[in-house]
Amino acid sequence: MHFDLKNTFTHSLPADPITDNSRRQVPKACYSFVTPKPTANPKLVHVSPEMLDTLGLSENDAKTKAFLNIFTGNKVLENTKPYAMCYGGHQFGHWAGQLGDGRAINLFEVEHNNLNWKLQLKGAGETPYSRTADGLAVLRSSVREYLCSEAMYHLGVPTTRALSLALSGDQVLRDVMYNGNPAYEKGAIVTRVSPSFLRFGSYEIHASRNDISTLKTLVDYTINTHFSHLVTANTKAEINKQTYIQFFNDVATRSLDMVIHWQRVGFVHGVMNTDNLSILGLTIDYGPYGWLEGYEPGWTPNTTDKQNKRYQFGTQPDIVLWNLYQLANALYPLIEEAEGLEAVLANYTEQKDIKYLQMMRSKIGLLSEEQLDANLIQELEDCLQLTETDMTIFFRNLSYFNSTTPTNGLQIIRESFYDIKSVTEAVKNRWNLWFDTYADRLQRESISAKAKKENMNKVNPKYVLRNYMAQLAIDDANKGDYKLIDELYNLLKQPYAEQPKHQKWFAKRPEWARHKVGCSMLSCSS
Repeated sequence: MHFDLKNTFTHSLPADPITDNSRRQVPKACYSFVTPKPTANPKLVHVSPEMLDTLGLSENDAKTKAFLNIFTGNKVLENTKPYAMCYGGHQFGHWAGQLGDGRAINLFEVEHNNLNWKLQLKGAGETPYSRTADGLAVLRSSVREYLCSEAMYHLGVPTTRALSLALSGDQVLRDVMYNGNPAYEKGAIVTRVSPSFLRFGSYEIHASRNDISTLKTLVDYTINTHFSHLVTANTKAEINKQTYIQFFNDVATRSLDMVIHWQRVGFVHGVMNTDNLSILGLTIDYGPYGWLEGYEPGWTPNTTDKQNKRYQFGTQPDIVLWNLYQLANALYPLIEEAEGLEAVLANYTEQKDIKYLQMMRSKIGLLSEEQLDANLIQELEDCLQLTETDMTIFFRNLSYFNSTTPTNGLQIIRESFYDIKSVTEAVKNRWNLWFDTYADRLQRESISAKAKKENMNKVNPKYVLRNYMAQLAIDDANKGDYKLIDELYNLLKQPYAEQPKHQKWFAKRPEWARHKVGCSMLSCSS
């Protein structure tokens, strides 16, 4: 097993001079060196063949004792120094101060095929940023992160990746719903992979401390390393105010692209704090996420957010904007002019509605643009909420709709209704009116019904990681059976393909999962 190791992050940025693993405030540093906690009896549960290949490893490498030990924190690879990152964040709209990698430890950087990857263990022990927590993770949350990050990649959603899922052999005490009923669960570790784990809060922490020197060092490193198209080789040392504004604009554009993809596939992040938003516009930190079953813009899977619903599905693009305002405030000391930052935010606000409309057009098979399309889509979203209607099944089956026979519309989408008895005559009439308008609109498109269906099936997945599917895999894994993890992993590599042998997964949420913990109710420990 050989890696082409790099150290761009640790060599370019200031380290915490204190090396003992005590909980503390860490000023004027971007990270602290820390060693993962050895585990009792590590065992690999699943390894991603794709990510092995991406990192220049073979499946034989993954079978070695060295691989097991390195990716469960039991051995530090030679010539590497693991570290935890320092960052702050706004949590549920309020500044929380220093947060940092409380249960994530970065192992090293790998370069392969001209791409640079940071490898990180989640659940490998305490760090100076763990506060009162133990830095560990459980099998439940680890299965969810491992499967979802890989599933999102194949859906075409910008995301961090996962290399491996392992049991630690330790028991970990967790209060799943924060209701005073802690219990021991199986400990687990996920190896996350990303070009960077920097997040909005990485910049906020230094600005909040008025440490402009460290802030500038970090922003310049970020631009030179991840946004190098903004600088030329001979001006890298001369990053100016305009470069910072261009950088902010790129971050805004990437973040918008990411969240529009979330809306397209029905993904709800659940905890969109500024410490959980990637500077590269990647989906990061898979905690209390969920997938829309019934189309419900007000739904959030996070029980912590149940009352205020700050991070509900329908407001996710607006929350990204709010978070961008906080990042703009953090970058302001480097620019000292608000105009450029405000222009980026105004552009995001405008593009947000434009991009959302474009995305929704694609979901219903429209290639051309007409002024009344926004009305057609708004009426569709209203109809979807008349009775509980499964988002994934509805949009997938809508591809069968033919504008020459609009009266067949209700029959085509019938399978997506959770309770057919709730589809009253009034509901049917509203739908039929929409189908008539939709049919008229499709008549003005220049592509064939076959081409429309193919286009729609490229943006409307047939299979997503529904909450109950993940929970079934978790239940089996807790009994020592990992076959379902592998089945779902392979199913979700082709989410847009028909996969007739997996038709059973193209189904509405079963009734037993409606109010089950892990399916409809999740916490930040999920």
